[in-house]
Amino acid sequence: YAPSPPFEEAGPTSSVWRAYLDESQDCDRNMVEEQRGEVNILLVFAGLFSAVVSSFIISSLPKFQPDYQHMSACLLFDQINIQLALANGTSIDNITTSGIDPNAPFTPDPDDVFINGLWVTSLALSLMTAFFAIVVDAWYFQYTSPIPGQPKVRARTRHLRYKGLVKWNVRHSIGILQVLLHSSLITFVFG
Repeated sequence: YAPSPPFEEAGPTSSVWRAYLDESQDCDRNMVEEQRGEVNILLVFAGLFSAVVSSFIISSLPKFQPDYQHMSACLLFDQINIQLALANGTSIDNITTSGIDPNAPFTPDPDDVFINGLWVTSLALSLMTAFFAIVVDAWYFQYTSPIPGQPKVRARTRHLRYKGLVKWNVRHSIGILQVLLHSSLITFVFG
C-alpha cells in the first residue's frame, strides 16, 4: 500500500483502512464460508427430515377417524344375520351381533395419540431448526454484503457488523440449531 500523505494517516482514504479492509475481508471470507456451509447443511437436512416426518403424520391420520368401511361391513353383516334368522324362524335373541354402535363417539387409541404427538413435536422442532437456519444464513449474507463509501466508512461499518455477530452469538446459534435438530431426530425415533 502506498503511504498516506503527511497528516492524513487516519484520514477517510488512508492506506491503513484499505489494509484493514483487505485483511478483514480474507478473515471474514473464511469464517463465513465455513459457518454458512454448516448452516446450509442443517437447513437441507431439516427440510428433508420435515418432509419425511410429514409423510408419517399424514399416513397416521386415518387412525384418528372412525373406520366407516369396517363399521358398514359389520352392520351389513348383522342385518344379513337378522334377515336370515327371521327367514328361518329363529329367535332374534339367539343371534350374535358385532356390537357396533354407529352413534357412539369415536376415541382413538391412546398409543396412536402418543406416537402422533411425538411425531408432531419432532416436526415442530425440525421446522424451528429450518426457520432459524434461514435467519442465521440471512445474518451472514448481510454481513458479507458490499459496503459503499470511503475506506474509513467501510472499515467502521464492517467492524460494527462484526460486533453485531459477536453480540448476538450467531456462531453459537449454529450449535443450538444442531441441538434442535438432534432433539427432533430423537423425538421421531421414540415415536
